[in-house]
This record gives sequence, C-alpha cells and structure tokens, in this order.
Amino acid sequence: FVWLNMAAEGGTDALPSQEPQLRPVDITPSGGWDTFYHWLCCVCVVTFDLELGQALETVLPADYALSDAEKANICYLAFPDSNSGCMGDTQYHFRIRSSGTGMGGTGVRHTRDHYGAPAVLLPDSGHYYGFVYFRQSKDADIKRGYFQKSVVLVSRLPYINLFTYLVQKIAPEYFSSGLPSLEAACYNMNQWPHPHPGEILQLPLLGFIVQLRVPMKTDKPTQVKTGYEVSVKSPTLVTLPSIHDPELYMALQPILDKFELIWELVLTNQPIVVMANSPTICSNMVQALVSLIHPLTYTADYRPYFTIHDTEFKNYTTRTQTPPQVILGVTNPFFAKALDHWPHIIKAGDHTSSIANGADEYRGTSRGRSLEGELKPGLHTKYKALLQKDKMFLKMLGSYKGGGGGAGGKRPMEALNVMIKKQALQLTTGFITPLEKYIAGLSPLTKNVNLWRPPPQLAPFNVEQFLHILEGLGTQIMDTVKGNWIDLYSVFVTI
Repeated sequence: FVWLNMAAEGGTDALPSQEPQLRPVDITPSGGWDTFYHWLCCVCVVTFDLELGQALETVLPADYALSDAEKANICYLAFPDSNSGCMGDTQYHFRIRSSGTGMGGTGVRHTRDHYGAPAVLLPDSGHYYGFVYFRQSKDADIKRGYFQKSVVLVSRLPYINLFTYLVQKIAPEYFSSGLPSLEAACYNMNQWPHPHPGEILQLPLLGFIVQLRVPMKTDKPTQVKTGYEVSVKSPTLVTLPSIHDPELYMALQPILDKFELIWELVLTNQPIVVMANSPTICSNMVQALVSLIHPLTYTADYRPYFTIHDTEFKNYTTRTQTPPQVILGVTNPFFAKALDHWPHIIKAGDHTSSIANGADEYRGTSRGRSLEGELKPGLHTKYKALLQKDKMFLKMLGSYKGGGGGAGGKRPMEALNVMIKKQALQLTTGFITPLEKYIAGLSPLTKNVNLWRPPPQLAPFNVEQFLHILEGLGTQIMDTVKGNWIDLYSVFVTI
C-alpha cells in the first residue's frame, strides 16, 4: 500500500526527508524578530535533493520552532504533484494543522493586533497557511535535469491576497539574487507597522510600498475589488484593495449554475472534494467555497491543497466510516478512485470552457463522465437541493442553461465578483436573521442582571420550538430565493 501511494505521487524520489538538513542562517537583528512575527511565522525555501527528496534548505528566522511533522508537511506541499506537469512558475496556497504554537506565532502572542477584525480574518492558532511560489525549469547542470525549488511564506493569518502578492514579489528576487534578497525582505517586514484593523498601512518591501487596509467587523459590505493596483503617479506604490477576497467568478466557473446548492453544502459542512489539474486552481476554488457563507466563519476543516502524504490521508480515504466534514483540494489522479465514495465531488475545469457546459449531477453511474471515463467539469452529487435556483441571478451571470446567455460575458470581472459576493451575502444574512432573533429571545432580561450576583444563564436552545417559530413565518424567511428553508434549518441545527 505504501509503495502504491508513492507511485501515485511520482515515485520514491518525490518523498521529502523527515530530517531535512537545514542551511544555518542567523541574521537576527539586534532588536529581534518581534515585529516580523506580527505578520509571518517564517519563510521557508524547499529544494529537491537527489538523496533526500524534497527538503528544507532554509528557514528564516532560523530559530522559529517548527515541529518535525510541520517541516515534513511543508516539504510535501511545497511542490505540485509530479503529474501536474507544472513547468515554469506556479503559485498556490495550503493549510495544515499545527502541532504546537511555535516561537512567535503570528497572532498567538499578538492577539491585541486584531481587536475589531472580522472573525474570518482572526489568526488561526490551530493551523498554518502556506503561500507557495514554485519554480521548475530545465537545467543540464543538475543531475536530475531540472531546477526545482519553492519559496513558502508561513503564517497563521488568512490574508490570502496579501501573502500571495508578497511571495510573488519575494520569490523571483530570491531565484535571481539568492539568499541576500530573502534576508532583505525579512528585514523589511520586521519594520512594518502592526496589522491593526481599520488603519491604512504602508508596507515597504524590496523597493516597493504595499498599501492596504485590514477590514473591521463593523465595515459595511462594499464593492470590494480583488487583485492589486499600481499607482500611475508612483510606480513603486502598489495598492491591495482587499487582503482576502477571492476571485469568485474565476474560481467557481464550473459550478455557478448550481450556486444555491453549493452554498447549501458549504453552510451545512458537507464533505466536498475539489479535483483539479493544478494546485493553483484547486486552492483558489476551495478558498472561494469557504468564503460563500461570510459573515459566518467556516468552522469545519478545509485544505486548499492536499496530498496523499498527509498524516490524515487514511482517515479521508477509508470506506468503513462516513467521510469527515472537510473540503479538500487535490490534483493527484489517485484521488479519483480513492475518494469516489465521497458524496460531493467538484471537477474543476481549466477556466477556458463555457459555464453552461458543466456536467449534469452525478448519480453514481457513468453519467457525467467523458468517453475516457473522467469526470466532466462541474458538481457531481446525489444531494437534492432544498433551495430553488435564482434564475434572475444566473441570467445576469450568463450561467442559466434554460433561458439565454445573459449579460455575464459582457461584464467586467470585478462586477461579476461583486454580484456573486452580494448573492452569497444575501443568502447567509437572510438565513442567520431568524437564528439571531431566536437567540436574542433566550438572553436574560436586563432587569435580571446584577453586578453583585452570578451572571444569569442563557436559556437552552430548543430545536423543536425554533422550527415551530419558522413554520409560522412561512415564506417570509427569504423573499428572493424560494425553497424548503425549514428543512435546511433542520439540517443546520443538527450538525
């Protein structure tokens, strides 16, 4: 079984060393790395060694305390699967469990930084986020024939857009100028202001200035842009309109025609696997999925990029128990068979085909598969949606199969992202409003609160009582999207 796993991932030479030989680098500034740790945990360089496989070459700061398991996971995830055929430069991100707080530990020691931030942007003490810039190119001077190396930014902060942009600037400089440029970037970050919500921050990095604002939980939903903007007046000033909003339209293209169904699956913590040809596509789609229930925080596990070497691989592939509540992003074809018993499978396309050509819902037969036996792009599930499609929304996106192409293809990407975010926000806020009202009714009356007495307890949540109240509301629960909302609440409150 072990040899089958190794063969599926690309052979035994793809395995990283459990005890990588690190290059000692001590560039500790006189004041220490405290400011650096407000943003990042560390910067890793992972290389391919003919004897060791994937191995950590450098960690900055050198004394950051990663466990052996964390080092091995970073090594495994720093390179795309061998079957991906990623020549040139590839960017993606991953999320792994942490086995300790580490030294520093962005957000573990600096929780005061994040007062006022929305829950989805708080530091994750139980996980690390890794932002990868992988380069593979032919090199006749190397015995293997290829140069293969990755730069990985490791943080506990889910600032996906920010760290994706930073590694995009840092890694090419490192590949061309070597370790001094990586050290310079770390020194720059050690001079940054703290990530206080609501403040306009300017962050110097390798001759550029990155300008951004960390959102506050009191911010009203606005037409947030993605990507980045370079100032015309000052080419060295780069503005990030959002530090975390994903490119929803591009990421969700193959499944937009089943938008309400996807939202249901994410809201109720259903097991979902995203299969793609590259880690870039699968990690972006997984991140987009978990963002659909904002302002709620997705509390189940999710892995934007997952490999067969993960310590939880056997738990996810076993057929003797129900798949766990997790969203996985995978690229290895081995998972097509190993996870074919999962109830919800999304096959991501290459983003070049029309949305309207997505696959029909999978019913456990050959339906939804190509002539070669591979799943077609789209959602494959036996789950029957409780909510009806919002046909007007789909027409505006150009994703409705039954009523014309709509104007979606003529709209700018920014507008499409805003439309999807607004639709998801409308669904989520409409869903949680009855819950908020019911829970507010369970709170003790102000007259019963006394500073000299123990605080009164919240009344217990009564599922039957809550559902009975919903039945009285009838169609008032949600005007724009019709469906069996009461059954959806029944599933939600019993998760």
